[in-house]
Amino acid sequence: MSSISQQSSPATTRVWDLGVRLFHWSLVAMVLGAYLTEDLRKVHRYLGYVVLALLTFRLVWGLIGGRHARFASFLPGPRRLIAYLRDILSGTERRYLGHNPAGAAMIVALLVTLGLVGGSGYMMGMDQYYGKDWLEELHEALADGLLVLIALHVTGVVLASYRHSENLVRAMISGRKRVDDHPGPY
Repeated sequence: MSSISQQSSPATTRVWDLGVRLFHWSLVAMVLGAYLTEDLRKVHRYLGYVVLALLTFRLVWGLIGGRHARFASFLPGPRRLIAYLRDILSGTERRYLGHNPAGAAMIVALLVTLGLVGGSGYMMGMDQYYGKDWLEELHEALADGLLVLIALHVTGVVLASYRHSENLVRAMISGRKRVDDHPGPY
């Protein structure tokens, strides 16, 4: 009879709290829904309102939420961001327990762009802006820019998951990441 050795799974810790995870996946669903219902104006508009409400929640949660949810704990300065991007290109980037500097910068870019998309969409329904071609063109250009950012975000998640042998999608579902060899408080 052969003995089967059992490998223990690596130690994990809760990184993404329920607020961050619900925000993230709700936002994914609402943005996808808004994209798919562009021709159904009423549905599209209400999904946009939900996106704006989610953004409001995330801004508040970024101030009062858990350690890894707070903006103050992960927003990089320009030097740290540039150094991290340089490390990505050379294949020597560090693993972070929370957001890495590129991920943190992407969060800011996505939140700002989503706010502008939602704000311009809201303005399109106001009397003084109703039917203004420039506003509709701006809204569409911002939405196109959002799609580019989403593609970059997904690419970054795939790259980081591969480079650090870690399923970041699973971590955003479970909230847990392994604790081995992380560099410190991030």
